Amino acid sequence: MSDSWNLLKSHRQSQGDTRIDGLFAADASRATDYCTNADGLVFDWSKTSIDAKARDLLLDLARNAKVEDRREAMFTGEKINETEGRAVLHTALRNLSGSVTVDGQDVMPAVRDTYARMAAFSRDVRSGAFTGQGGKITDIVNIGIGGSDLGPYMAVLALAPYHDGPRAHFVSNVDGADIADTLKGLDPTTTLVIVASKTFTTIETMTNAKTARDWMAAKVTEPAAQFVALSSAVDKTGDFGIDQSRVFGFEDWVGGRYSVWGPIGLSLMLAIGDEGFDQFLAGGAAMDAHFRNAPLAENLPVMLALVGIWNHQVCGYPTRAVLPYDNRLLRLPAYLQQLEMESNGKRVAMDGSDLAVVSGPVVWGEPGTNGQHAFYQLIHQGTTPVPCEFILAANGHEPELAHHHILLAANCLAQSEALMRGRTLDEARALMEAKGLTGDELERQARHRVFPGNRPSTTLLFDKLTPYVFGQIVALYEHRVFVEGVILGINSFDQWGVELGKELALKVAPLLEGQDAPGHDASTLHLASLIVAGRG
Repeated sequence: MSDSWNLLKSHRQSQGDTRIDGLFAADASRATDYCTNADGLVFDWSKTSIDAKARDLLLDLARNAKVEDRREAMFTGEKINETEGRAVLHTALRNLSGSVTVDGQDVMPAVRDTYARMAAFSRDVRSGAFTGQGGKITDIVNIGIGGSDLGPYMAVLALAPYHDGPRAHFVSNVDGADIADTLKGLDPTTTLVIVASKTFTTIETMTNAKTARDWMAAKVTEPAAQFVALSSAVDKTGDFGIDQSRVFGFEDWVGGRYSVWGPIGLSLMLAIGDEGFDQFLAGGAAMDAHFRNAPLAENLPVMLALVGIWNHQVCGYPTRAVLPYDNRLLRLPAYLQQLEMESNGKRVAMDGSDLAVVSGPVVWGEPGTNGQHAFYQLIHQGTTPVPCEFILAANGHEPELAHHHILLAANCLAQSEALMRGRTLDEARALMEAKGLTGDELERQARHRVFPGNRPSTTLLFDKLTPYVFGQIVALYEHRVFVEGVILGINSFDQWGVELGKELALKVAPLLEGQDAPGHDASTLHLASLIVAGRG
C-alpha cells in the first residue's frame, strides 16, 4: 500500500469521534467550501467526514496516481484498455467536431457519418416517410442486454417530457416472460424492432430477436424489413435479413456500458428526435471539457470520485446508495450499478498483481420518496453506515404540480440532514416524556427512537432534467468511475468476470434437455435433473 493510502488511513483514525455536524460547527464556510460546481451542476459533499487535511490527501492520491496523465491518454485515443489492446473513446461519440486518432487514423469522419445516417433514419421514422408495412411506425422495441439495454432504457425514461415520437419498449431478459409481456398488445405491422448487439451473437439478445421475428412474420410479409441492427457484424445482420441501410455499427473502442451516446442510443433519438439527442450529446461533451480542463480540486468528476474513495476504501463503508429524487431517473441506480460494478469490480491491478486495497463498492438504490418507505430504516438505524448520493432537480416539468415537487425536494433535503444530525438519547427521552411515559418504559421506548446520525451523504443539484443536463449527469458518472479506477490501478474497461458464467451456461444447457454433459458438480446435476423431471 502506497504512502498516500497509509496517510489517508492514519488521518481517518486520527479523526476519532469527530462528527460531520461538528465539522460544520467548526467551519462557518463549510457548506460552500465543500461544494463543487460545473455549468449548472452543484455537487455538495459537505455532509461527509472529509475535512481540509483529508481533502488535501485525497488530491495528492489522485496526483500520485497520475489521473491527469491517464485522462489525457483516454481523450487522445491511447489504448488504455490494456488487457484487450483497445482505446477507450466513448467520448468521441459526443464530440462531433475536431479529430481523434487511433492507430494513426482519424476516427471522427466515420463517427459523424454514422450519426448522420442515424439522424436521417430517425427523421424518416418519426415523420412517417419510413412507413413499415402498416402505414406508420407507432412503437419501437429495443432488444439488447447490459449496456445495450440499461443505457437507452434509462435515457428514454429520464427524458419522457421530451417524447414526441414512437412509443419505446425494451426487452433484455432471456426469460420468455419479458418479450411475451412486451409484445402483447403491439401491432407487428406498426412496430420497429431494434436489435442491439455489437457482435450479433449475444445469446440472450439473439434468442429474443428470433422470437420477435417469428412474432412479426405471423402478420407481416417481410418481417426483417422492420428490423434495425445496432451492430458491427454486417455479415451476420445480413444473414438475419436486415438491409445494410438499417445497420448502424460502432467500433471496439466503445464499451457496451458507455455506448448510449452512439447507435445504441437510437431508441432515444427516435423518441425525442435528433435535435433533442444533439442536446444530450452536448451535455456530455460539456462535462468532457470540464473534466479534461478543470483543476483537480475544482473538477466535479474528480471530487465525486474522491468522495467515493474516501467512503469506501478509507472509511470502509461497503455499499453506496444512489437516491434520485426524480421518478424519471428510475433506472439510473441500475445503470450506475453496472457502470461501477462491471468497471471497477476487479481483484488485480493492471500488471496482474493482487490489489492492495478493496475495489469498487456495491452500488444500489431507488428513487425517493419510494425508498423512504422501504430501506431508509436500515440507512438511518442499521449497524453499518451507507453513504448516500442524493440527486435532485430544483424544478420539475409539471408547473401545475409544483406542490408535489416542493414536497419531494423537502423530503430529499430532510433525509440528508437527518442522516447527518441523527437524534440523541436525551432527545428521544424528551419525546417519550412528552407522551407521558416514565421509568423503564420511557427508557426502553427512547432507545428505539435514537438515530446515531453522523452518516455521510452528498447531493447533486441541478435546475431541471433536460436532455443537456441528463447528458452532463451520465458523463459525470462515467468519468467518476474512470478516476476511481485509475486511483485503484485497475482497468475499468474490460469485464472478464462476465465470461465464466456465460461459458458454463452453454455446457449446462444440454443437461436441461435430458442429455449427458460431463464435468459438472453434484449440486448442478441434481438441480438439472429436478428441472427435467418437473417438465414431465
